[in-house]
Amino acid sequence: MKPFGFSISVLLIIGLLSFSCQEKVSHESNGFFNSVSGSHSIDSLGLTLIHEHMLVDFIGADSVSEDRYNRDSVVQKVLPYLLEVRKLGVKTIFDCTPSYLGKDPELLKILSEKSGIQLVTNTGYYGAVDGKYLPKHAFSESAEELAARWIDEFENGISSTGIKPGFIKISVNAEEPLRDVDSKLVRAAGITFQKTGLQIVSHTGPWFAASQEVAVLQEMGIDPSAFVWVHAQNEPDFENFKKAAELGVWISWDGIGWEVDSYVDRLLFAKENDFLDQVLISHDAGWYKPGEANGGDFQPFTAIFTDLVPKLDAKGFTKQDWETLLIDNPKQAFGLSN
Repeated sequence: MKPFGFSISVLLIIGLLSFSCQEKVSHESNGFFNSVSGSHSIDSLGLTLIHEHMLVDFIGADSVSEDRYNRDSVVQKVLPYLLEVRKLGVKTIFDCTPSYLGKDPELLKILSEKSGIQLVTNTGYYGAVDGKYLPKHAFSESAEELAARWIDEFENGISSTGIKPGFIKISVNAEEPLRDVDSKLVRAAGITFQKTGLQIVSHTGPWFAASQEVAVLQEMGIDPSAFVWVHAQNEPDFENFKKAAELGVWISWDGIGWEVDSYVDRLLFAKENDFLDQVLISHDAGWYKPGEANGGDFQPFTAIFTDLVPKLDAKGFTKQDWETLLIDNPKQAFGLSN
């Protein structure tokens, strides 16, 4: 990979954040999080990217299989990108690849051990794209039955790996009203949250869909702060970000790996309207693609540091703002109680 020409301001931000991570470890709270290597104090989360992918397989739930790729080849492809962001101070990455889309906790554990980055995997099912990535039992089982599967992964580990999820990943089709199966996924996630405390992270898009998910959770007596509105950058009306923030929803702007300028506008809006402490940012980048030559093109996890930081620094962002976005907010959103 070509070296980056970092500005002094970018390197300063990275250094300050890294120092802050080390400083916070000595003042541990009681919370924890699950990575693929075990449970850790939430204070060790550090500088965190909350939405990335190491591998995704879009072939469909009826055909997805670990036989479609070689783990050694994936590691060879992905590891340099993890080592790259580790040098930038990144300590933890949440891998948002869900079940039946190529989620492989054991692959993540190998990558974590080789890179030194804490990787976090998930439980839950992905309902978007007309249910292409849902197993058949997702249509026939009740919300309670689905939740029992996800709770078991939290309590006993995913399949036979012993690796426990650190969050719930679902998705819905952006329709009004929500499809019955999508509403069921939200209810299953709510039940799982009530039992485990795992944060609900939902691939959604526009606010009209996310607000329906929040309403389902509220009917279950669940505070909206348990919900992460994923791909909120696809909402065109900035006033809806304020509505979500007022409810306590976590607003995830997570496509920075692909485009930066629109995130500058959104983040300035959040700062000006005092809800930066409810925003999560990431790249939604990567990933190894089974079936493509050499795993296809891989989008790096660096645009926040190389592009976004200098643009927002020039508009008045501070070290504290970056600490809020990249350290404090992930810790507040994803910490579990002992």
